[in-house]
Amino acid sequence: MSLDEHKKPSGNGNGVALSTQCNSSFSVWCSRPASTWGVYTMNAVNFFVPSFLKAINEKTDESFRSILVEPTPGVYVFEMFQPSFCEMLMSEVENFERWVHDTKFRIMRPNTMNKYGAVLDDFGLETILDKLMDEYIRPMSKVFFPEVGGLTLDSHHGFVVEYGVDRDVELGFHVDDSEVTLNVCLGKQFYGGELFFRGVRCDKHVNTETQPEEILDYVHVPGRAVLHRGRHRHGARATTSGHRCNLILWCRSSVFRELKKYQKDFSSWCGECRREKRERQRLSITATKLELLKRDGISAS
Repeated sequence: MSLDEHKKPSGNGNGVALSTQCNSSFSVWCSRPASTWGVYTMNAVNFFVPSFLKAINEKTDESFRSILVEPTPGVYVFEMFQPSFCEMLMSEVENFERWVHDTKFRIMRPNTMNKYGAVLDDFGLETILDKLMDEYIRPMSKVFFPEVGGLTLDSHHGFVVEYGVDRDVELGFHVDDSEVTLNVCLGKQFYGGELFFRGVRCDKHVNTETQPEEILDYVHVPGRAVLHRGRHRHGARATTSGHRCNLILWCRSSVFRELKKYQKDFSSWCGECRREKRERQRLSITATKLELLKRDGISAS
């Protein structure tokens, strides 16, 4: 199975990023009265469930591990958002999409694979997403993803995707353009749409065979987060009924990306590199044993 790389679209596609459009139409959106202004200001108590906040405040390996499960190596699942925040964010996305439709305003869709959804940075949420990455995701990534720049995350691409019979239905097998990806289901009522994971790979091995122990199918639950490496191959099965909305935050490290240019061995995180390294070690040990046996045989004669 060939993979796509899930990328942020360039500004010369079907639309132009709203943050670069300084026209009067977008000014109207920014200055409108809104019942969901609370979504633009970080209020941790209102946004996050108490268990997540407690772990973040303690900032220890033990506190993070106490709130999550790891159904397959490198995929971490935990309760994150309050139901009221999920509803508020979905409501604001719906307000924005309604405004876009009414004004015929062109927008950039989240990435090269989703035709529905919105880039959250482009309608005023860039600051709050920066805070989400800096104060909440980076401390966890420092613990769980140090080998892919988890400590040095310094930029993000945040968006909402929508699935359903009148939206995107499924998402093909791919890797993300990120070092670390946060994926949180916001709601609503839906059937299907399971995430499937198939192992972490570097560029060289992105299309290699999946090993049985790398297979995971995950069922979304509103408010529940999934945190994984961007290079963890995954996709989404068809949402067969209802409407599913997810917040996605791609977190990136410019330091890691620069260092990666000069590396050839990614066995600390690529499953296939690790298997190849183990095989080389096995062959080397076998060759050494044969050489020793051969020498012992010569000495005995």
